[in-house]
Amino acid sequence: MTNSATNPPDTIAITESKKLLDVKRAILDGSTFEQMMMNNARFKDVCITNLSITDANLSDLEIEGAQLGGAYIHNIGMPPEGHPAYDPSAKQRSLKFENCDLQGSTIINCNLSNIKIDDCNVSGMIINGISVDELLKIHEQCR
Repeated sequence: MTNSATNPPDTIAITESKKLLDVKRAILDGSTFEQMMMNNARFKDVCITNLSITDANLSDLEIEGAQLGGAYIHNIGMPPEGHPAYDPSAKQRSLKFENCDLQGSTIINCNLSNIKIDDCNVSGMIINGISVDELLKIHEQCR
């Protein structure tokens, strides 16, 4: 690899073309991807259908307008009424979080209807100002 401080990077433009990229041990800082399709893409150590991200640190990641310490994920789901891609019959596919450390996270103004939580540590969890620990204790006493 060349020293980017002394040699500016080459720019490769791919426009209106179908290509398969095999990128390894490359520095792609500042690259731009717009109006493109990457179905079945795979990212390892480092609205894309079948995207697989493995061994990646996604801290401070921001995902906006997609159907998915420090990540900011917002506006996830189907396009809202008024959006050009809005389809009143379309339904959001469910998401699955498994073996995730979400401690200290905040969930605001989200539709959590019909969510199932199994085998999770919910100690200290607060829903609308109410302790889940206390709710579960009361539930046990009422049984």
